Amino acid sequence: MTDVPQPRRSQVALVTGGTRGIGLGIAEALAQDGWRLALCGQRAAADIADVLARFEGRAEYCQADISKREDRARLVQWTDERFSGQLQALVNNAGRAPRVRADLLDSSEDSFRELIETNVQGPYFLTQTIARRMLVAKRADPDFAGGIVFVTSVSAEMVSLNRGDYCVSKAGLAMASKLFAVRLAPEGIPVYEVRPGIITTDMTAAVHELYDARISDGLVPERRWGHPADVGRVVAALLRGDAPYSTGSVIHVDGGLAIPRL
Repeated sequence: MTDVPQPRRSQVALVTGGTRGIGLGIAEALAQDGWRLALCGQRAAADIADVLARFEGRAEYCQADISKREDRARLVQWTDERFSGQLQALVNNAGRAPRVRADLLDSSEDSFRELIETNVQGPYFLTQTIARRMLVAKRADPDFAGGIVFVTSVSAEMVSLNRGDYCVSKAGLAMASKLFAVRLAPEGIPVYEVRPGIITTDMTAAVHELYDARISDGLVPERRWGHPADVGRVVAALLRGDAPYSTGSVIHVDGGLAIPRL
């Protein structure tokens, strides 16, 4: 039996939006696997001191808005400096929901632009930069084990008429995952897409009562909300190497929500 590969203590993962919700669930799962963590988000470091304390020195934080080019450049430079260029994994988790849920015929261009910049453009060009560094590392050391995960949503395929801008942004991110998977496959750097379903987070708090009822009525076959830890365990398994020969795969973490039914 082949041993399950384990991260070396020097391995570093960058998790965008890694201090709350799904991103925090991912960060905690990776920390349990031994990863050192570079986390980013838009809150000031002083506001997340209690979150960082959970990681007992294994995580560091950089305040950065990935929708902004200058912030992405600063984040990459900070990661290089703080972790001596040892980045092995990128988890594109940061994203936002529309500020106002509006009918498809009423939604604004400002909302659409904001979601595209944060949910697609930011991770797309952050991945471009990190992928270039991974290729350099791989060519210098054939044993370099890099990996990239895009956290999208079931909304990449499932229609929500009051969140059209969000759906389009997640569909775009899903395509980005495929593009990078094909580009990096010959270099031995796997890329995966993880699609969460209805997960209990700050983002879903406003509709919790609505979805409680719908889940109870069978919307989700497993009849429960998902938790950030559910997503975290899947991402950790992918970056651990538990899904070999699977680059480009889409992994649903949704309790069966996306299964077509009559």
